[in-house]
Amino acid sequence: MTDSEIMDLYQKRDEAAIRETQKKYQRYLMKIAMSILGDESDAEECLNDALLAAWNSAPADRPEHLSLYLGKIVRVKAIDRVRYNTRQKRQGTEYTVSVEELEEVFVDDRSPENALDDALLREALQNFLRKQSAEVRMLFLARYFYYRSLREAASLCGMSESKAKTILFRTRKKLRTFLKKEGFMP
Repeated sequence: MTDSEIMDLYQKRDEAAIRETQKKYQRYLMKIAMSILGDESDAEECLNDALLAAWNSAPADRPEHLSLYLGKIVRVKAIDRVRYNTRQKRQGTEYTVSVEELEEVFVDDRSPENALDDALLREALQNFLRKQSAEVRMLFLARYFYYRSLREAASLCGMSESKAKTILFRTRKKLRTFLKKEGFMP
């Protein structure tokens, strides 16, 4: 079933939309949730919450790419779940590890999560990444947007973990300099 047909089902409020979405995108969405949460039961709950959110928002939104739309919803739900879980106990998921790596870039009382939500900063990050090579951009996004482990991100980019670690370190250093120059940091 095509994305357009699935969206038609959502807009008609047909429950088959959920079944078709699960058939087509469950593995993809679980991969996103698992990379952030690291726990299958939390990831399944997050997926269910995301499907409910898609159900509730579908009449108003008709995304061009359903997979990206659903992926964004799952990502937000998973990050919210990590925040909820880490209030009680800190866990070492790829999300928390990658956020910790970015903490060296962001200073003051702004957390990386809050800073990344800021529209101006997001635009600056996009400008910074556009100036990087495709390899660096792909590695950076795999690690810090999709929360892949260092091993997975390196593998996706066809490089060793050591090379990926060095590139990410240098890229974070360049990003820090760039953000200072743009006035986001003292």
